[in-house]
Amino acid sequence: MSLPDQIEALATGFALIALSAALLITVWRIIRGPTLPDRVLGLDMLVAIAIGLIAVVAIRTGFNLYIDIAIALGLVGFLATVAFARFILARGLSPETANVERSSPESKRASAPRSNAVRRKHKGGRR
Repeated sequence: MSLPDQIEALATGFALIALSAALLITVWRIIRGPTLPDRVLGLDMLVAIAIGLIAVVAIRTGFNLYIDIAIALGLVGFLATVAFARFILARGLSPETANVERSSPESKRASAPRSNAVRRKHKGGRR
């Protein structure tokens, strides 16, 4: 085994260990949460780590089809992240932030009913 082959084997072995550790930490973050955006970010990171693992396996085995699989996974992961982000935006505030905002004095003033004069002013001043 030549020196470049040894270096490649050492580098890919280290990359597999580092990416496996990152995968475990990311899974822990997804399970622990605490909010939905944290979990979505964790899932996006999980896809990125999986792409890295597939790329390292492609380098180690020399099978180039794995690169195409990694590209397809990247596209699917991007679309999933966009879909989750739209779901979060459509859902509104998470329960954790909604409780904090309801108790603040600014939100009480903002949610207080407007008087008729203020309503008329916003409609162009018509009576």
